[in-house]
Amino acid sequence: MQDLGAFAGQIFVIVLLIVIVIFVIVVIFRSIRIIPQAYSGVVERLGRYQRTLSPGLNLLVPFIDRLRPLVDMREQVVSFPPQPVITEDNLVVSIDSVVYFQVTDARAATYEIANYLGAVEQLTTTTLRNVVGGLNLEEALTSRDNINGQLRVVLDEATGKWGLRVSRVELKAIDPPHSIQDSMEKQMRAERERRATILTAEGSKQSQILEAEGRRQAAILGAEGDKQAAILRAEGEAAAIQNVFDAIHAGRPDDKLLAYQYLQTLPKISAGASNKMWIIPSEFTEAMKGIGAAFASGAGAAAGATAAAAAAPAEDAARGALRRDAAPDEPLAP
Repeated sequence: MQDLGAFAGQIFVIVLLIVIVIFVIVVIFRSIRIIPQAYSGVVERLGRYQRTLSPGLNLLVPFIDRLRPLVDMREQVVSFPPQPVITEDNLVVSIDSVVYFQVTDARAATYEIANYLGAVEQLTTTTLRNVVGGLNLEEALTSRDNINGQLRVVLDEATGKWGLRVSRVELKAIDPPHSIQDSMEKQMRAERERRATILTAEGSKQSQILEAEGRRQAAILGAEGDKQAAILRAEGEAAAIQNVFDAIHAGRPDDKLLAYQYLQTLPKISAGASNKMWIIPSEFTEAMKGIGAAFASGAGAAAGATAAAAAAPAEDAARGALRRDAAPDEPLAP
């Protein structure tokens, strides 16, 4: 019986030691907390906030301190589903938004708001409807930077007490109704066609202006060329007339040559088909007198030559008769 009691005492001691070892391990495990980088931990002691744990090794009072779930201190990006928003001109548009925020105070994010992600989403939706509701569709489509700035200011101010900091708010898409999209496409197509027509008309106008300018320049250059050609022709004709005049004066022509030149010039005066009347110069009579005198002198010379030719046979006959009558020894005079 003594051996049985001693054996039972040994088992009890062993079990007690095992329980103590397990308790010590549990105490050590609950006393040491390792917080990862970019996270923070909120410690409650007997149900009340005690402190905020920083990254690294931290010690707690076991069974008294309780560590709440870790809070992510990094900047977070949350994309919210499309929200229907009514614009000032009573059109329903669907807007997708993205919010960039960061937890700056783990205590406030834990105790000041139950679910800060859901709160940010709802606040973004209501603020977006307030901002876009004061704009028409065209302003909403072209004023994204203004809308983003207003949303960021409102969200940052409202979430400051929650331990959050909203850094950016972006609108991913603003989708108007399909009927409005069709109308906008038609409007843009008409605008592009109008611009193309205007550009084509401007191009045609510039082309016509350039062509007219080219023709004007060509006409001016042609006139300048004709002018220079006429001047050169006139100078050439003047030089030729001067040369002829000098040659005539150097040759000292008589009245007969001048009268002959008059006769050669008169047919050229009436050469035109439209000439119905031409004027005889006053020197024409003098020229005719010179021509007549020339012809008269020529006729007299011809008559003298004819008479001389006719008198030659008679003279030869007289000389023969004298030779017959004269003695044979006397020579006849030539």
